[in-house]
Amino acid sequence: MRDAPMTGTLRIQLSEDGADAERLDALTGYLRDQLRLLDVEDVIAMRAGGPPAGTRAFDVAVVGGLLVTLGKSAQGLRSVVTAIKSWLGRSDGVRRTVRLEIGGDVLELSEASLAEQERLIKLFVDRHAAGEDGKWPA
Repeated sequence: MRDAPMTGTLRIQLSEDGADAERLDALTGYLRDQLRLLDVEDVIAMRAGGPPAGTRAFDVAVVGGLLVTLGKSAQGLRSVVTAIKSWLGRSDGVRRTVRLEIGGDVLELSEASLAEQERLIKLFVDRHAAGEDGKWPA
């Protein structure tokens, strides 16, 4: 049994060595478009915290950040992680890092070997996979 219930929300933070905010925004947009094609409920830009005291409200996206609402099926998590792994492999030699977080559990992927990435991804997905009925824990 799990210690904490699954929220069904995956936080993704992307980075690329030497990338400025504009480049990161473009990369994040490409990945967001890919993830929206998968079996997930929603993919949105991660938002910064609330506005500073005494200022007007504003909505600022965190550059390189995405929130994925996975829905009720664990297959969504598997497909998202597979898409991210593929995205990492298309880096054209530039070091990219992806940080995945579900309920405080973090997986960071970058220059690990393919075998090591596979092992880490399997551990992460297995920890958050649904029961035999394919549904997230209540």
